[in-house]
Amino acid sequence: MSPDLRLALGSNIGDREGHLADARDLIAAILMQEMDASPVEETVAIGPPQGPYLNQVLRGISRLQDPLELLDECQKAERMLGRKRGERWGPRIIDIDILTLGTVQQHLPGLVLPHPRIRERMFVLSPWAKLEPDFQIPPGQETVQQLLDQLRSQQLEESSR
Repeated sequence: MSPDLRLALGSNIGDREGHLADARDLIAAILMQEMDASPVEETVAIGPPQGPYLNQVLRGISRLQDPLELLDECQKAERMLGRKRGERWGPRIIDIDILTLGTVQQHLPGLVLPHPRIRERMFVLSPWAKLEPDFQIPPGQETVQQLLDQLRSQQLEESSR
């Protein structure tokens, strides 16, 4: 049986909604079956000055078992959709990040699963919590909603200082 897959999508250049729709179509064709999508949310960009992002989380059944092959296919999909790699955290037509692949926990060159920055990314946790708030991030300790609540609480504390 193929593992459950969660992907994060983001776009902040051009027709952002169109880019997300194109990414969903391509992902459904080559990477994921039985796909569900979170609502799309607009967020402020992290990194250098740039326009706001539209973000979304997808869940489904991976067509690929090997994490590195999956990463390679996600990067190919980004290129097919017009992404050109440039400045780290810079503007982009499309960004496709692997959040989780089943219960896989790996540290490979260029790929860490689950995604190492899930806990600090409101732009991932917020739409994801609308899709599946009770999903437990491997190794199965905290849910998406718990991580979102912790991040909101942390940001509230920091803003009140």
